[in-house]
Amino acid sequence: MVEKSFSELIDDLKSSSTYRRTAAAAALGKLGDRRAYDSLVDALNDPDSTVRDNAAYALGELGVEDASQHLEKLVEDPDEWARKGAVKALGILKSSRSVNRLVEALDKDSSHIVRRAAARSLGQIGDASAADSLKKALNDEDSMVQDMAKQVLFMMENRAKND
Repeated sequence: MVEKSFSELIDDLKSSSTYRRTAAAAALGKLGDRRAYDSLVDALNDPDSTVRDNAAYALGELGVEDASQHLEKLVEDPDEWARKGAVKALGILKSSRSVNRLVEALDKDSSHIVRRAAARSLGQIGDASAADSLKKALNDEDSMVQDMAKQVLFMMENRAKND
């Protein structure tokens, strides 16, 4: 595969090809160049949910805390994969300002993949205020959500013991 330059990837993010936009969003996240921030924020409004998902995750990889405000809006997306990307990115950013939004996703999202990602992201952030929601998730209808909540609670308990 031919590696593309930063400017080529930014151009691809505006392409008429969904494949090119999707690949560009993913590549820009891996590249880690913060100049891509504004273009990736714009891509959160792409008509294709896979592009939105990749753009969200890429924003997490960039590590710009300000991205959390845009990602929180994407947690309301009609597509579960775009919501999952936003939730995962908030965890990567360790966005403590987003704990309430992640708790809401864990408690109420209709998709088990989003609820599981929310539990994991809450663990990455490590805010003890999420413990009640995580305990409630131990009874989630989906066993993968239950398992993730159990892992996160265990990790949080160990962290508290070691502090």
